Amino acid sequence: MEETISLQELFTTLKKRLVLIIALTVIAVIIAGVVSYTLLTPIYQTSTQILVNQEQTEATQLTNQNIQTDLQLINTYSVIIKSPAILDQVAQQLDLGLTAEQLNSKITVSNAENSQVVNVSVEDADPAIAVDIANTTADVFQNEILELMSVDNVSILSPAMLKEDPTPIKPNPMLNMAIAAVIGLMLGVGIAFLLEYLDTTIKSDQDIEDVLGIPVLGMISPIEEKTDMQEAAKTSSKRRGA
Repeated sequence: MEETISLQELFTTLKKRLVLIIALTVIAVIIAGVVSYTLLTPIYQTSTQILVNQEQTEATQLTNQNIQTDLQLINTYSVIIKSPAILDQVAQQLDLGLTAEQLNSKITVSNAENSQVVNVSVEDADPAIAVDIANTTADVFQNEILELMSVDNVSILSPAMLKEDPTPIKPNPMLNMAIAAVIGLMLGVGIAFLLEYLDTTIKSDQDIEDVLGIPVLGMISPIEEKTDMQEAAKTSSKRRGA
């Protein structure tokens, strides 16, 4: 016999285990909040912008061909910025005890499509250190590119600045708690249906029909058993009345 579950039974199960579902959701949100606010280290981000552009002289005018050449160089520059040739010098100048590989993991180089501006972003647990890394990397790159590629088409457009009250980019406690709430809700619903599936006790006449596969013809109402104390009390009351 194929078993089917009606929508009403689903809502009945959810209502029956509502306390469990709410409890798991709240616990998940609390755990996510505690971890986000106390255990995870805040990470700050800052960035500096580098402009790639040919130096204009009286004999050289800014043309589309020059711009396309600069755009093609940007991909090369992005690799050079994160290369040991640049980051080794950055590590020496800052003297933070960081290697070129560690600096590489903190730096992200990007640029908008068809843009001559290269964005160097740095993430660190200390916002002041992030600013120092970004600006030092840009300065070293600007100086070294003259020797590496014999070109002078790089200038710092916007250096990184330390804000008075920097805001970390991660973790995001509210987002983490929202995700935890969804996970806790799904877990609670899953456990609720699992408990209902594992509960094989017979609670109603419908359960009997489902198990035996035969209709219920009648039901016997529960009969309250009278104790000897109750019988004795009634007998004593009758005698007093007589």
